[in-house]
Amino acid sequence: MSDSLELATRALKHFNEGTTDLAPSQMRIPLTAYTDEEQYRAERQAVFFESPIAVALSLEVPEPGDFQTQTVMGVPLLITRDRDAAVHCFINVCRHRGAKVCQQKKGHQTRFSCPYHAWTYSNQGELIGVYGEDSFGEVDREAMGLTELACDERAGVIFVCLTPGNTFDIGHWLGEFAGKLGDQQLTDWHLYTERYLDGSGWKATMDGYLEVYHHDSVHGKTVGPHTVGNLLVHDTWGAHQRMAFARRNITALNDSEPSEWKEPASFIRVVHSVFPNLSISAILGGHCLIGFIFPGETGTTTVTRQLILSAEAPVTEAATKAVETFSQMTLQAVRDEDYALVATVQGSLGSGANDSFLIGRNEPAVQHYHRMIAEIAGN
Repeated sequence: MSDSLELATRALKHFNEGTTDLAPSQMRIPLTAYTDEEQYRAERQAVFFESPIAVALSLEVPEPGDFQTQTVMGVPLLITRDRDAAVHCFINVCRHRGAKVCQQKKGHQTRFSCPYHAWTYSNQGELIGVYGEDSFGEVDREAMGLTELACDERAGVIFVCLTPGNTFDIGHWLGEFAGKLGDQQLTDWHLYTERYLDGSGWKATMDGYLEVYHHDSVHGKTVGPHTVGNLLVHDTWGAHQRMAFARRNITALNDSEPSEWKEPASFIRVVHSVFPNLSISAILGGHCLIGFIFPGETGTTTVTRQLILSAEAPVTEAATKAVETFSQMTLQAVRDEDYALVATVQGSLGSGANDSFLIGRNEPAVQHYHRMIAEIAGN
């Protein structure tokens, strides 16, 4: 049975019976999990700096010689693809006096010259040129290459560990979930646009990505009319999760046997959540919403790098209008609905109204995410 057929079958059963996937019990999360800065710093270090995190898609540096820069939680990154098509990630800082080596956001070049004193590096990180070396003095070029971070890619996603010297095994980290990611064929999409969204605290923000309980009340003008609220099909692989929502048209599946369903994927919406910070939501009609969510310097802020993908580059007016409509709809749903609502949660944390949050049985993905934070951070 294909994944789409299995998920549609489970979603239809829930719809017909008025049920949803459930956690074994409710879960209490102390409010300090959202407000204690010492706990926040420890969790941010363990989860986001000492473990692999998703930072980009492979399609953003598709060809040998391509590069991309971004700053993730204060760390300037230079992501390159070398002549052998291997991906690398370096701290985008010159080893001489610490200037940012590459100022461009993206492009195609095999060497990078620091704008301060013109030290030059290859896209494999080697120091290949020292301006005025005769007068500067001898430089151990092998020891003075760009600081490289452990980096790997799998299923169209580029993963990095932000702590120099730390390593990871991406096969072990993803486990069988790598196959589910591979099914999304992320290397085959077209990048339509990129934008950054400011948000509230990391956990409050992530909680909103991990449940459908709020869809009817929050998203009445965007995604709500297309999906069934409070109906979730939920699966986990290690720390990672998949959530399937029933689309409003799912009742049509009652008219035939599952063996006769030609496009079961058209009756569900599937979100893949790669721990701790990547959300992939492929939408019917050849559009995809990608969110990289990063904690801020304190527990009160996040930054989301959001990508809008289309199945193909839009070349007609109709195709451009369709992807732009999708882009604006998702911007409204995430920024103007989700993030605006979560800002009220953030603003109430110090009110004294609560000493804990009660997470329902119908919010199993939220529960799983918090358990994984505790496990990785050793809480």
